Amino acid sequence: MSEEIRPGIYRHYKGHEYRFIGIAKHSETMEELVVYQDMTDPVLYWARPREMFFESIEKDGKIIKRFEWIREA
Repeated sequence: MSEEIRPGIYRHYKGHEYRFIGIAKHSETMEELVVYQDMTDPVLYWARPREMFFESIEKDGKIIKRFEWIREA
């Protein structure tokens, strides 16, 4: 089950903040990609598979979200 997308600003587990832009589809595989904007360098946009954007990872022995919603944009 896919996590519901909440528009706004997300913090990556390494500390940087990004603004959720939208969902794109890979033209060949139709995989959903999350498109997001770097808040430190606003001309920089990134895309990552939706499943990976919302996955949990292990860091320092703890399970945490890769991206955590922190506020409205």
